[in-house]
Amino acid sequence: MTRVTSTDNSPSEPVEPQSWSDDEVDYTGAKCLTHPDPSQALPTSSKARAKRRIAALEDELETMRQERGGKQRKTTFYIAQGRAIRRLVVLYHSLEDLIAENDRRYEFHSSVESTAEQNRSQRGYIEFARVLPWVHEKLGDLDHEHSEDMLKKLKKGADAARGDDTSSLKELVAAWVNQEFRPSPLIKPNDKHSRGFTNDICGKLLCPAEWDWDKNSVKAGIRDRTSEYIVSENSWPLLVYENYRCNEDDLEEGFLKSKLLVLAFKAIFTSPSSAREAEGDGDGADILENNRRARRKSEQAKVKTCVASIINMKKVTPRAIAYVVCQVRFALSSVSSWRTVDGDFDYEVFWNNIVDFFEDVPGPVTKRKVDKLLEWWTRKIFGTSHREDLTPEVVSHMSVNALADQRKKLEDAAFDSD
Repeated sequence: MTRVTSTDNSPSEPVEPQSWSDDEVDYTGAKCLTHPDPSQALPTSSKARAKRRIAALEDELETMRQERGGKQRKTTFYIAQGRAIRRLVVLYHSLEDLIAENDRRYEFHSSVESTAEQNRSQRGYIEFARVLPWVHEKLGDLDHEHSEDMLKKLKKGADAARGDDTSSLKELVAAWVNQEFRPSPLIKPNDKHSRGFTNDICGKLLCPAEWDWDKNSVKAGIRDRTSEYIVSENSWPLLVYENYRCNEDDLEEGFLKSKLLVLAFKAIFTSPSSAREAEGDGDGADILENNRRARRKSEQAKVKTCVASIINMKKVTPRAIAYVVCQVRFALSSVSSWRTVDGDFDYEVFWNNIVDFFEDVPGPVTKRKVDKLLEWWTRKIFGTSHREDLTPEVVSHMSVNALADQRKKLEDAAFDSD
């Protein structure tokens, strides 16, 4: 048998396996079957993989941006909403105390016994839910950690607003006192040290209503802080009375009707410029004139949205008045930074006293007087609009509905006669 041999005498060389680039892969799967990957991964294009990685990173980055933006929007919202709390709900009490009191009452229902302070806290929670209608449901939806975070941001906004009002009234109150009383020397807008009882005009406004500031013995006793003349939250200062005079036989006469309080309320809730329209302390002609001035003013210039509009405030509330009184009292004092206690005077208890005057009345007679005072305040601040009081019951007795009823009865009578 003849053996066939190769005519090529060159040495035999090993055959290198053929390789393909990622971009040259045949996606029919032939090569995958020929050279299976132990990981069982099908070959893909490097460009395609890179594009998918980039897209995934971009999605992740966008998600992070949205989460950060959403968190920032929530923070901004809570802080902005919180600015109403010190002004309308509580000046000193913590929001946690209000929430705890509401929880306590709901848990024990009618069997619960409450102190005057607890009753005040519960009324505060109700006002809290009225001013911020979304907050009650939100507190039920959030877990403890997120609830604490929300309350922290609300309090941040609340304290910031209180600080802003304190700062602005520091200058405004000085200007109003200088304009009305013409003291010599004039009160400096940025100086608190020349105020308080060392200043004759500020001292008179801060003086308890039961004492006569014009008596030298009273001035000396207050300035020397003797035991006979202790200035505390248990006395109403003259600054709260109409024309800064009180009737000792009727301490409710002119109470909380001073021009200075109206000016401050307008400056905080409707704008400092609107405070110029608060002339007069009466119930009639001055209000009509103020409304005419306000209309002329609004026609001449566009005014930015005020606090009252932002919080949808249509009526003056007791706690708003209490807040303003505390702010004016502080502005007249010589204390340079906000604090709860000024000598023997406790602002927290003073605020409570004003709130209780409105909310904790002994009977229907005093309740009617309180309601009348609040109506006076609402007219002074917002004018004479009463659309909020047009309930269906009230409207049903007005002439438009009365005429409609008469026409209907006329048709019914005609139908019955036929």
